Amino acid sequence: MLITGESGTGKELIATALHGASSRRDKPFIKINCAAIPATLLESELFGYEKGAFTGAVTSKPGRFELADEGTLFLDEIGEIPVEMQVKLLRALQEGEFERVGGIKTTRVNVRLVAATNRDLQAEIEAGRFRKDLYYRLAVVPIVLPALRERRSDIPMLAQHFVDKYNRRLNKKIEGIADEALTLLQAYAWPGNIRELENLIERVLLFADGPSITAKDLPEPVRGGAGVQAGATMGGSLGTLDVPVGEVGLKDIVRMKAAELERDLIVKKLDETGGNVTRAARLLQISRKSLQTKMKEFGLRDTTPDGQDDGPDE
Repeated sequence: MLITGESGTGKELIATALHGASSRRDKPFIKINCAAIPATLLESELFGYEKGAFTGAVTSKPGRFELADEGTLFLDEIGEIPVEMQVKLLRALQEGEFERVGGIKTTRVNVRLVAATNRDLQAEIEAGRFRKDLYYRLAVVPIVLPALRERRSDIPMLAQHFVDKYNRRLNKKIEGIADEALTLLQAYAWPGNIRELENLIERVLLFADGPSITAKDLPEPVRGGAGVQAGATMGGSLGTLDVPVGEVGLKDIVRMKAAELERDLIVKKLDETGGNVTRAARLLQISRKSLQTKMKEFGLRDTTPDGQDDGPDE
C-alpha cells in the first residue's frame, strides 16, 4: 500500500489503522522514517548486518524486514530513499528475500509493506529520482489523503476530539468551541494540516480561561481567516465563494474570501453592539481607527474627515 498526502494529514495513523484492522494485527508493526536515517546506514537498518560487516559491527543485528516478519513494515517518507537503495528494496519486495549487510545467507520474510510519502512520486520519476518499477510495486493499493483545507467539514469533529484529548492531558475543563471560533477554524488554510490543528488546540487550551474556546482565544493568523479556497463548501455561515476556478489566481481567491469573512465578522459585531464602533473594535481586538477604515472600505458606514463615526459610542 502507498499512502500519499501532505505533511500532517495523518499518514502514519492510517498505516497503524490498516495494521490494526488486518489479520496481522497480533504480529509486529515496525515503523521506520527513511528521511531520518543517513543513506549510508539505510541498508543495514532495513536488512540488518553480520558481525564484522563494517567498523563497529561487533555483533550481528536483524533489520526491520526481519523484525516485521509475519507483520507489517511501515516505511515513512519512502521518497527519500536513494536510487541505488531502491533497487535492493525492490528485490526484497518482489522476492520476499534479502541478505544482511556483510552476509551471504538469504533470509526470507513474509511482510506486508505500507509506504508513505508527501512527495509527488510521479514528478520524482520524471526527474530520475525514483524508480518507476518500484513505484508500481508500492502502489498496488494507493491511498490519497486530502489536505485539511479540502475537508473542512471534518474540522469541528477533529477540533472537539483534540479538546477532549488535551482536557484529559492538561487537566482542563473546556466544554467545547464557540460557533464563531469554529467558523474561523474552518476558514483557515491549515498549511500544517491536522498536526497544526492539534498543536493549536493544545496551545489554546493551555491559556484558555473560559468555559469554551472563543474567537479571542485563537491566534491572529487564524482570526484573520486567511486561506479559504474557492468553491469550498464550509460549515457555519461562510457558504461558498462563487468564483469560476481558473479565471483568477489562488492569491486573489484567498484575498476575496478573506475580505468576505472580514466584512461578515464586522457586521456581526456591529449588530451585537448596536452600532457602537468602540465596543465592536474591542470585540474584534483591533483599534477603533482600523475598524473605521474597514467599515469605509466595505461601505458599511460613512466616516467624517476627523475619523469619528456617527453611531453611538462610549
